[in-house]
Amino acid sequence: MSVKKIIFLVFGLTLLALLAFYFFGSWPAFSGKFLSPLGSSQKPTPTVARPLDQYAFEALRQRPYPSSEIKLEHVISQEAAYTSWLFSYLSDGQRVTGMANLPEGKGPFSVVIMLRGHVDDEVYFTGVGTHKAAGVLAANGFLTLAPDFLGFGGSDSSSADILEARFTRPVTVLNLLAAIKSLPQADETHLGLWAHSNGGQIALSVLEISQRALPTTLWAPVTKGFPESVLTFMGEMDDQWFKVKKALADFAQLYDSQNYSIDHYFGDITAPMQLHQGGQDALVPASWSQAFVEKMNQLGKKIDYYYYPSSDHNLKQNWDQVVARDITFFQTKLLD
Repeated sequence: MSVKKIIFLVFGLTLLALLAFYFFGSWPAFSGKFLSPLGSSQKPTPTVARPLDQYAFEALRQRPYPSSEIKLEHVISQEAAYTSWLFSYLSDGQRVTGMANLPEGKGPFSVVIMLRGHVDDEVYFTGVGTHKAAGVLAANGFLTLAPDFLGFGGSDSSSADILEARFTRPVTVLNLLAAIKSLPQADETHLGLWAHSNGGQIALSVLEISQRALPTTLWAPVTKGFPESVLTFMGEMDDQWFKVKKALADFAQLYDSQNYSIDHYFGDITAPMQLHQGGQDALVPASWSQAFVEKMNQLGKKIDYYYYPSSDHNLKQNWDQVVARDITFFQTKLLD
């Protein structure tokens, strides 16, 4: 081979090696890696923040719910058979207020946690949506606790993230359940849930996350999954329509909605339940409740269904009958 050819071959091999070094950051003849003097063209994969992971049902099952102290702050009203108090406790370090009804007598009393539905800020007051039924239950010997939830009453502010504000509500109830043992008048071994409208969605979330057999009565509950339940009621929130739409779209890019949706966990409910539904309900269709009851029956769950053809969303036309059935239900399930 001539000197000219040898020089050409060496030049060619050197050029190939330099190209390999430039594009791959290493010499092909060596197993070790060398950094290219021109820098790497590969960019590190950015870490995506997923702050709402902590509210997935499986995550909420794994976390602890430390007890805080329930404080009876001042009397709201004095009735013949019970006293209504403003109470407060801490939920994940944030102050939550609510209405407590303490029956007359020594106690300890079986406890029913009362969970209201949606109420506009402008008309909200502590006990709205629950105080009437809570009064009847208290007059029949049950201690009732109705949390305001964050952002309402005297509670601390809720999250500015509208989805996080929603996801914290079951946590608020789970922390209240943990705190009940701090109240001397309460029997922490006999606990039940009462829920109306969107409070029903919260109650079902609590039952699924905790898997506790807490006797539960539901008035026209929201039983649709997430985010369908939010989208259904967006017409009631016209001023927030674009904000809600964007929040749900952003959420779908990062999270699996099933992990936050009650309908994905119906099989984990262990509590006895009864459900009241009005045929003239303009907010929660009777078909929702009927489909939910059918699903519970298919899963072998214990649920009693009462349908009132002429009643509205608040079951006003059959209110006395509905409350009487609740009293009997809780007496059977909670009183020894």
